[in-house]
Amino acid sequence: MSDKFFTLMIIPRRKSSVTKISLSGKLVYGLCAGTILAVLLTLYVVYDYAGIKRDRMELSRLRQQTAQQTKEINALALKIDGFADRMEEIKQFDKKLRILASEQIGKGGKTPLGIGGSDNDQIRLQQLIDEDRDRLVSGMHESIDRLNAEAVERESSFNELLKFLREQKSLLAATPSIWPLRGWVTSEFGVRKNPFGSGREFHKGIDIASRSGKEIIAPADGFVLEVAYRSDDGNVVKIDHGYGVSTSYAHLSKAAVKEGVQVKRGDVIGYVGNTGRSTGAHLHYGVIVNDVPVNPRKYLK
Repeated sequence: MSDKFFTLMIIPRRKSSVTKISLSGKLVYGLCAGTILAVLLTLYVVYDYAGIKRDRMELSRLRQQTAQQTKEINALALKIDGFADRMEEIKQFDKKLRILASEQIGKGGKTPLGIGGSDNDQIRLQQLIDEDRDRLVSGMHESIDRLNAEAVERESSFNELLKFLREQKSLLAATPSIWPLRGWVTSEFGVRKNPFGSGREFHKGIDIASRSGKEIIAPADGFVLEVAYRSDDGNVVKIDHGYGVSTSYAHLSKAAVKEGVQVKRGDVIGYVGNTGRSTGAHLHYGVIVNDVPVNPRKYLK
C-alpha cells in the first residue's frame, strides 16, 4: 500500500498558474508533530521564564523585607539596651531614696526594703549586632525576660517604699514639732523649786508665759482626747496624736475645741489663761509618750 500524499495548492490573487506542492503523509505528520512540540516547548520556556522572573521578584521582596526586619531588630535591640540602662538608673535612684530615708529616720528607726546591686553580667545587645543573628534574637528574649522580672521587682520596691514614706509622713504629721504658743519659757521640764511653797517638785512640762487670751495652736495632727477643768490645772485640753504620743495644755482661759474632734497642725485649740493653780497668765505644755512625761523641747524646732 502506497503512502498517503497531501497536495498543497497555492492560488495567487492575480491570474496566474496554480502552484501545487505534494507532501507525503509522513512528512506532514512529522511537521505537525514538530510544530506541536515546538509550541509546547515554547510554552514551557515562557512559563519557566515567567516562574523564574516571579521567583526573582519574590526573592528581591524577601531580601528587602529581611533587610528591613534586620534594621528593625537592630533598632529594637538598641532600645532594649537603652531600657536596661534606664532600669539601672531607676535601681540606683531607688537606692538613693532608701539611703535618704534611712538617714531621715535615724539608726533607731525602721529601715526600708533592702536594695540590690548592678548586674554586670547582663547581655549587652549592642555587642551582638552584626554578629550571629540567632544569638542576637536569643539575647533579646533573655533581656526582655530579665527586664520584665526587674520591672516587677522595682514595682514591688517602690510600692513598699511608698508605703514606708506614707507612714513616715503620717508619723511626722503626728509629731508635736512646732511651738503651741510663742512666749517666754518661765519654767523648764524637770525638777524645780516649788513656786507655791518650800521644797522641790518635778515639773512634767514647760511653762510658756504670754498675754491672756492669746491663741494656742495644735503642734501636730490628732484627736481631742479630753476637755475638762481641774482644780490644779484649770481648763485643760489633751490631744492624742497616735503612735503613743499625746500632748496636754493647762491653765487655759477657755478651750476652742470639743472632745472627739480631729485637729490639724496649726488649728486653734484654746486661749492663754490663768485658771487653776497659777501665778500668772501662761500655758503649761506637756508631752506624754506611752504614758510617760518627756521633755517637750525634744520635739520642738
